[in-house]
Amino acid sequence: MSIYLLIQGMLIGLVVAVPVGPLGLLCISRALMLGPACGLFSGLGVATADALAAGIAALGITLVSGFLATHQILLRLVGGVFLCFLGYKIYRTEAVGLEPTKNINGLLGAYVTTFLLTASNPVTVLSFVAIYAGWHVPSLQGHYMAAATLTLGVFSGSALWWVGLFIGLTTFHERINLRFLFLVHRVSGAVIAILGVAVLLSLWSWSQGLGLEF
Repeated sequence: MSIYLLIQGMLIGLVVAVPVGPLGLLCISRALMLGPACGLFSGLGVATADALAAGIAALGITLVSGFLATHQILLRLVGGVFLCFLGYKIYRTEAVGLEPTKNINGLLGAYVTTFLLTASNPVTVLSFVAIYAGWHVPSLQGHYMAAATLTLGVFSGSALWWVGLFIGLTTFHERINLRFLFLVHRVSGAVIAILGVAVLLSLWSWSQGLGLEF
């Protein structure tokens, strides 16, 4: 049962990590601007938050999920504004070549920002609830070792994707020219900013549906 949950968790982690969303674009952009190590730590921040959400969803911890649901207006507002800021900053970045980030503060900051962005999104936990239902993952409420095994699997699967991307960027970094970096900055920055605006717009429409006023 433990091995099955571990493998199942790894597959779920890969499925969640592979699609390139706004945070995936952010990690790739950081890897190209600041070096593969910065991209790897950014990806591991996403993987850690995904694993945390996976464990919460598996255990059905209503305290944490309830907190996220109660404060989702503030969380979405902060997340949307931050995505807009990141998108604008990346879009305006000039392509001057790779600037590897090796200091601990830079790598830790890369890890923490993506972790907080992913963990603060209430949709993250809900998405794992939906995935578990589709994959027929049994309820693990009260089974802490089993939930920990599944969580470890999700982290391993997600981290495996980011390590593979790190290896690929390290191997082919010499082929990355300034024109390619320019296109990556413009495209990823625009997409991240647009998604940030979409988060803010969805917050407005959601609040209107509930009859809330700001």
